[in-house]
Amino acid sequence: MRIAAYVYPGWHPIPERDASFHPGFTEWELVEACRPRFEGHEQPRVPQLGTYDDRDPVEVARRVQLAQAHGVDAFVYGFFWCRGKRVFQDGLDLGFLGSAEGARTPFAVMWANRMPRRVLPVRRADLPVIDESRRVSSDVDDFVELIAYLAERYFGREAYVCVDGKPYFSIFDTTFFIRELGLEGARLAIAEARAWLVDHGLPGLHLAAIDPSAEVIGELRGLGFDSVTHYVLLPEWKGPKLQDYEACARLRAGQWQSFADRSNLPYVPSVAPGWDASPRAADFGAERPGKYPWSPVVTGAHPNRFREAMKRAVDYARATRPDDPMVFVASLNEWSEGHYLEPDERYGTGWLEAVRDAR
Repeated sequence: MRIAAYVYPGWHPIPERDASFHPGFTEWELVEACRPRFEGHEQPRVPQLGTYDDRDPVEVARRVQLAQAHGVDAFVYGFFWCRGKRVFQDGLDLGFLGSAEGARTPFAVMWANRMPRRVLPVRRADLPVIDESRRVSSDVDDFVELIAYLAERYFGREAYVCVDGKPYFSIFDTTFFIRELGLEGARLAIAEARAWLVDHGLPGLHLAAIDPSAEVIGELRGLGFDSVTHYVLLPEWKGPKLQDYEACARLRAGQWQSFADRSNLPYVPSVAPGWDASPRAADFGAERPGKYPWSPVVTGAHPNRFREAMKRAVDYARATRPDDPMVFVASLNEWSEGHYLEPDERYGTGWLEAVRDAR
């Protein structure tokens, strides 16, 4: 059994956000400033270990050690790339790989094929949830360049996560990637990337599709994907503004096999300890808009409920892939969206203890 936690590497200033907000801006400002917006709203959610700069190998090592001690085996870092331009790279390169613990700890990367938000907290409800300028375009040559870049810097490391002997790599917005390249373009890009890897002495690639839409999920196997998973699969995104954690978790667990059936690929479950993106949203009071980042908000999240959700995922993984069961957790540290394993002031290490107990 391998349990891997996604990591958001955005907890340090970058020039792009300095220009959009103010010098030194990070989302810790949003996390600490959030206040309850309805009765029983669990905000603010504050790190028990304090806020930190994720470029700091000492602070990162502290959190890696704690997670490992509670059963987290690997970390999947968000990798922001747009045609050769990277952002937030220092969280992985300096903070994680710059520490002795990170350098020997299993890790992988997920292509976060969107650019960071330019406005936080979000103040206008009349705009699209995803501004088109944030989407990361690609083509065959760019995708091969991306894979070559990853291979040269990460895939060959002894600690890099492999599945069936091949480096693991996932695409956050798989649906957009396929729409952008078209079916033939996506198939060609994946095939040429694999060929580049083999030509350079690597064993190929295990490519995972994240959150594929109904229109593309049946195409994944033919395009060259090896598995299907999700990032956050918890609330019903167009459902009620307030949703119960237990109801959401049970509903989603009941859908896992359908993703495997529709894609004809292995499905790797991803479990989230909660969901509440209120820190990223301006306070609209009782008139809170019915879309991200205002809603939905998942209520009733608790380490005990998360433990049961993790147990379901562990059981599913062991039953469906007994030779190499794997479960993802979203995430280690998405504090501004309310899903994290790191200790908070309300439950301490309860989220990590839930992972340990579920194993």
